[in-house]
Parts: sequence; C-alpha cells; structure tokens
Amino acid sequence: MRRVSFQLESWPTHEPFHITGHTFNEAKVLVVTLTENSAVGRAEASGVYYLNETGSSMLAQAETVKAQLEQGLDRQQLQSLLPAGGARNAIDCALWDLEAKLSGHSIWQLTGIQPKKTLTVNTVGIGTPEAMAATAKKLDTPKIKVKLDGDQPLACIQAICYARPDAGIVVDVNQGWTFEQLVELAPKFKQLGITMIEQPLPRGADAELENYGSPIPLCADESCLDTSELEQASRRYQMINIKLDKTGGLTEALDLAKQAQSMGLGLMVGNMLGTSLAMAPAFVVAQLCQLADLDGPVLLELDRDNGMTFKAGLVSIPETGLWG
Repeated sequence: MRRVSFQLESWPTHEPFHITGHTFNEAKVLVVTLTENSAVGRAEASGVYYLNETGSSMLAQAETVKAQLEQGLDRQQLQSLLPAGGARNAIDCALWDLEAKLSGHSIWQLTGIQPKKTLTVNTVGIGTPEAMAATAKKLDTPKIKVKLDGDQPLACIQAICYARPDAGIVVDVNQGWTFEQLVELAPKFKQLGITMIEQPLPRGADAELENYGSPIPLCADESCLDTSELEQASRRYQMINIKLDKTGGLTEALDLAKQAQSMGLGLMVGNMLGTSLAMAPAFVVAQLCQLADLDGPVLLELDRDNGMTFKAGLVSIPETGLWG
C-alpha cells in the first residue's frame, strides 16, 4: 500500500516582492510525499492566489483524494477527481516523481524530452523607478522580466532600460492596465526595445484584444489557466504562459504546450513562487518554450537540499535527488 503525506511549509522571501495588487512575503506551499516500495516521490505547489487558493484550501482538497492515492490512484485518474489548481499540481508532480523512482527511468526518459541548461529571466518587482533600476542593475542575467502596474509604468521601464541597456526585457502587468493604457503604452515600449507584454488587462475583461493589433507580442497568463481556455486566449494573445499551479500539474501542462504549439502560439513557462522542488517539473516544460521564468528560488531566503543552481541566468538541470 502506498503511504501518503501532506504538509504545509513556509519559505520566506529575501524582501517583500510586489506585483499588481499583491505582495509576497513568503512562499506558502503544499508538499506531497508518496512512498511505495521504498521509492519516494515528492512535489510542492503554491496555488493560484488570484483564484483565492491558500495552503489550507489546497490541503483540504488534497485530503479528499488521500484514500484513492493510498490505493494506487494514477495521474490520469487524478485529472477527473480534482480540478486544476495547486492541490492537483502537487499530487500530479509527486506521481511523476514516484513513477521515475519506481521505474528507474528519469523524467526525461518518461517524457521523451531532451534536457539542457535553460536561461531564465530574473524578475524586478514593482517599486519606484529609481529602486527598480537599482535592482535591475544588480541582476546578473541577460534577460529581465519587469513587473508593472498603472503607476508610472513608462517611467519605470525607461529607468530600467537606461540601467540595463544590455538586457533583453519583457514586462508583466498582472492585469494592471486598461485597454486605453495598453494602446498608449505599447508603441512606446516597442521603441524602448521591450519584446513582450504579459497579461496587460484583467482576466475576463480582455475581449478588446481580439480586434487589436499590438506592436509587441502579448502573452496570456491569468487569461489562460489550462487547455479549456486556450481557444479563446489564442484569439487575443500571441503567447501563453504555462504555470503548473494553473494547469493542475505537469500532465495537463504538457498537453497545453502541445496544443498551443499546434496553433502557432509562442510559449513561456512561469511560476507562482516556490523552491526548486516547484521549479523542477516546470523546467521540463521550459524545454518546449521560447521564454522561461523559473527564478522563484532566487527570491527566497533559502532553498531545498539538492536545489537547482542559478548563475548568470542559467538554470541547472534538476538532480534526480531533488525530483524526477
């Protein structure tokens, strides 16, 4: 019989991390541990904060399938028992890890994906233009992702571009603009060399994008949770940001990537903040993407043992002792 354990953990950030409408002081994660025939599979999830997921709500959801997990529930059966979200993500990724450990095959053998060191963006949180420029200047990565809202977005991005003229820069608005702001700012951002704008408008209030020809590619994050929302998102965006907490695990994330690719959409992989245990399965998806945002552990005070390394923007391939 399989042994199942759920645990809530808190991993503090170095400093408060500000995005539109939210400040993160910690990564509060659900950790799932599955033990079978001396093999141990683990994974973690932070949940989707803007859908009101919390550590407690994820734990309560996970408990509803504990008995089935103990009896040998597999990944495909899990898809119909839990909705997409943090709880299903942690369980799904733990099942992938357990399968790898039981079979003696790595995640790369199981998925048929070839791994390589991957370049991640490093993220600059919202602050004053001066503070954001100072943060950007300290980063050692050639790619930067800048969090913006409706407060001085042009001044903030100008300051960062001045501080880091060598960097490739994308911006993430986290639903913080109006359509009028987007229309006004996008041409100015293009002149500054910005290569992508992520989620400029609120989820559920972005229909105007269907008739808008943006001078910069737009990427859906909050507006595309999983495959069920891909068709609509494809009419409004040119890229999709895949996050395992949104898709409810690696199983659905790989399906979303495949379908988005077949529609000619660009791909990005992101994270909801977490340790290397959360980044490891996202790293699998990163191999299929043009852009990766896997710097969650860099924002934390500590990381797990056997954690992934981050140097000059390059992320190491996860060790099997960590996951997969």
